[in-house]
Amino acid sequence: GTGLNTHPDYARRCAEVIGEYTGQPFVSAPNKFEALAAHDAVAFASGALRTVAGSLMKIANDVRWLASGPRSGLGELKIPENEPGSSIMPGKVNPTQAEAMTMVVAQVYGNDAAVAFAGSQGNFELNVYKPVMIHNLLESAQLIADACHSFNDNCAVGLEVNNDRITELVQKSLMLVTALNNHIGYDKAAEIAKKAYKEGSTLKEAALALGYLTSDQFDQWVVPSKMTGPKS
Repeated sequence: GTGLNTHPDYARRCAEVIGEYTGQPFVSAPNKFEALAAHDAVAFASGALRTVAGSLMKIANDVRWLASGPRSGLGELKIPENEPGSSIMPGKVNPTQAEAMTMVVAQVYGNDAAVAFAGSQGNFELNVYKPVMIHNLLESAQLIADACHSFNDNCAVGLEVNNDRITELVQKSLMLVTALNNHIGYDKAAEIAKKAYKEGSTLKEAALALGYLTSDQFDQWVVPSKMTGPKS
């Protein structure tokens, strides 16, 4: 840390040689004591990978939920049939790529926990836990890279939108009654939704039965594609 008994250019030249050998922009740490006693940069990098992993978990879970079915689940997405499904359920398509991704995320979270703990173990001028920190950091980076390539090649590029299923679910959704608020008021719109839910009918059928609007008015006001943002 002090540089005692070394050439004045030793640290700078070592960093340059390592940089030339690896092709990476290595530089000598300005404060050698800080670099030995704390490995905050490694802990920070691991935390960044954990954040990426968290986003990948959401993507994987969204895909496997949206692909659930084909009849009893959501079924809004169709995933590639990469391998035979269940041995007891012919025709079943398992979301194996999404499941593999979630396991990678679990490992990355565990690796980050190890890195975070190791990073806290600097005593005075030295933290000797750097090997385990580097091991887990590099493993997390490799796992995420491999998982993303596999997920993209074997799942993402082959995803298909099930438009028929989406249309079916949208038309059944009681959420569409929201479009009627500005035309007939909240109370009447809520009454329509409750009637449709109780009787198992469509919103349009309930609205016409209550006499709050005509068929043409319902078709004009309730347009799902116009409900994805604020009115212009």
